[in-house]
Amino acid sequence: MSEAPRRSKPSSEPKIPSGYRSSRRGSRSLKTAKRAERADKLVSGWNRSVSTARNLGYVLAMGLAGLVGLAIALLVIASMINGIARWSSTRKAATGTSTASQTADAAPENIVLIGEDKGKAVGFLAMRVDAAGRQAFGIVIPEGAFIEVPGQGFEKVGVSFSAGPESSLTAISNYLSVPFNAYAVIPAQTYRDVLKNQLLASIGTSITASNLTEEQRGRLVATLATIPAKNAAFVPLPVKPIKLGSQTYFEPQRAEVDDLLKAWWGVDPNKTAQVTRVIVYNGAGKPGVAGDAAQRLIRGGFRVVDTKNADRFDYKTTTVVVQRGPIQKGEDAVTVLGTGIVKERRTDENVSDLIVIIGNDYKLSK
Repeated sequence: MSEAPRRSKPSSEPKIPSGYRSSRRGSRSLKTAKRAERADKLVSGWNRSVSTARNLGYVLAMGLAGLVGLAIALLVIASMINGIARWSSTRKAATGTSTASQTADAAPENIVLIGEDKGKAVGFLAMRVDAAGRQAFGIVIPEGAFIEVPGQGFEKVGVSFSAGPESSLTAISNYLSVPFNAYAVIPAQTYRDVLKNQLLASIGTSITASNLTEEQRGRLVATLATIPAKNAAFVPLPVKPIKLGSQTYFEPQRAEVDDLLKAWWGVDPNKTAQVTRVIVYNGAGKPGVAGDAAQRLIRGGFRVVDTKNADRFDYKTTTVVVQRGPIQKGEDAVTVLGTGIVKERRTDENVSDLIVIIGNDYKLSK
């Protein structure tokens, strides 16, 4: 009897690999994928950053270009303004509208008439002559007006005449803060007639002393002859009488004086307060040196509020001490004086802006 055939086993399906090698291959693939993902994120982030930076740079570049353009425009505008200012100054200089711009032969616009009797001043007329308008305005200053006289302190303005008419001229210029550069001395009777009748034509033939050239004097006389009495206005200096012993002084009333200055000379009282104030000390011991220096400073646009002796007379070098305001004011004072050094010593005291101590290096005016 034959054997029954054996039943064959079904073939097994291939199994999925497992174990160490399989796990390692899976781990490497995952890590590679993650690294690729991170790299992609980094690249994408970098591209975005570069794009953002590029856009920001463009915005900044446009902003900078705008600022540069604005700066150039401002420079052009400033240049135009300066050009207009220079043109205006040149035009004023050419037409002679200000005292400082007048030629050497032009008649003065501001002049001080001094009435004189036997070597003494009897009064002063600070006068403005408007040749174009055929007008004359003036403030009559009595010889007893109590003001700062350079080199002599606070005194009657009449006392200044003893040092010469130039001293009176600078004292009046200093007090009024108006640049008077010309004076004419006339007899006391003529001076009184001018004030009473306001007939200016009589001045021309009566001048006994003046700092005007012959040409200037001729032009002044011709101008005064054209001004009718109705176009002349002379008013007394507003003062308050003060009796000191046997002497009578007249204290000027500053507020009322300022009104006249603003009306006739266009001097703003608020701006006169900005004039640099100076106290001058004689540190050289030479008689009259402080007054001489004060006159120079006044003609240079400074206001001298006092003159006195220094603590000693052996200062070798003139010293300008800046107490208030810009240091440039001290340098300007040195330029006017023709010598000196500048020092800075700030103070809260509102008395003066500069202290000037005259040394032995200072040369008196000739």
